[in-house]
Amino acid sequence: MLIAQISDTHIKMPGKLAYNIVDTAKMLRDCVEHIMQLKIQPDLILLTGDLVDLGRDEEYVFLRSILAPIQQRIIAIPGNHDEREAMRRAFKDEGYLPENGFLHFAINDEYPFRIIGLDTLIPFSGGGELCHERLTWLDQTLQQQADGPTLIMMHHPPFLTGIGHMDDIGLKGREEFADIMSRHPQVKAILCGHLHRTIHAQVGGRPAMTSPSPAHQIALDIHPSAPSFFRMEPPGYLLHWWHEGQLISHTALVGSFPGPFPFFGDDGKLIV
Repeated sequence: MLIAQISDTHIKMPGKLAYNIVDTAKMLRDCVEHIMQLKIQPDLILLTGDLVDLGRDEEYVFLRSILAPIQQRIIAIPGNHDEREAMRRAFKDEGYLPENGFLHFAINDEYPFRIIGLDTLIPFSGGGELCHERLTWLDQTLQQQADGPTLIMMHHPPFLTGIGHMDDIGLKGREEFADIMSRHPQVKAILCGHLHRTIHAQVGGRPAMTSPSPAHQIALDIHPSAPSFFRMEPPGYLLHWWHEGQLISHTALVGSFPGPFPFFGDDGKLIV
């Protein structure tokens, strides 16, 4: 099974640029086209937060129009730029979001793994949180299927990255989250967004990773006082291959690059 993870699309209203620089709508269209051209099509699309930029209903309508060519099922969680009720309205027909409260969900028995979505949103804040109520829900939900392989989706990564300005708006409750992970070996991966980069870590003995953005990327500056900058590095998304009970993850770059070329030796002969 193949899964595409797209994160941090930051869609604004038509004609608006993010930070007066980034045409996030065009870049998401390019990402959608890239996915549609894959020789092996993903079976599922995961969106890990910051779907829109200001949390407005009209932005979600625009987002859905850009994603419309995708025929596969789309499963989404909120990020700090999202707004719960507007997102709930935008994805109400998908059938997995609860009718009220946090946008948590568990999707069981539809795939060879279970999918748990977590809502780390703090309204009007860049940072995220897993409070006691949310952590309790997660622990109890994991206990219900202790033997079933599980993927967790959440926007804010439950680990420090070393990029100072992003760690300043990181996740509250990450220590308690790690403790829960240490008790649930059925969790095969924790899929996150927020960082606009591919970053890997271990949390409670479980693999965790963040996805690049199909738009702008956070500047790589491993320093506690790293300033808040972004770069127009190659946009991307993650492709996760579920095979024999394991998740193998690849970073896919969106763009036109030279190749592919066959491998030839110095003698001009094809290297097999």
